[in-house]
Amino acid sequence: MLVPTPAALSDADQALRLDHQLCFALYSASLAMTKLYKPLLTGLGLTYPQYLALLALWEQDGQRVSDLGARLFLDSGTLTPLLKRLEAADLVRRQRSHEDERTVLIHLTEAGHALKARAAAVPGCMLKATGCSVGEVMSLTRRVQALRDQLGALALPPEAAPGELPVSPTA
Repeated sequence: MLVPTPAALSDADQALRLDHQLCFALYSASLAMTKLYKPLLTGLGLTYPQYLALLALWEQDGQRVSDLGARLFLDSGTLTPLLKRLEAADLVRRQRSHEDERTVLIHLTEAGHALKARAAAVPGCMLKATGCSVGEVMSLTRRVQALRDQLGALALPPEAAPGELPVSPTA
């Protein structure tokens, strides 16, 4: 049986400190960010996920539900109720495709288009809250997106056990 050295224990202790975890830094920053968004979006009658959906639709109206879900990294079980609430608020309408009725398209309503002008102040408010320059925020955004894409590329093989990562914790 191997007995870890005090230095190894110290390294493990340091590696397992909460404040040394990138995942926790990202998670807690996300919580802080959405907390700052809340009063801004409440004034627009939106939740944060609804705001994200509208941002994607303001970029490209008439998307397929599946494409919108992929863009937002949401499964249909999460996206469908969100879209139903936006539809009940008369901000979007769902419509079956004429070419393939299995496909549902999401279109902004007149009110959904009009809300864009009211939401235009939100990014500036959030930029100011960060205390960063536009360049710093864009650089950080690109780095986090690259990390997200890199982690997303680590798809688990079908035979992987639940909770098994395609990398070894001892590597």
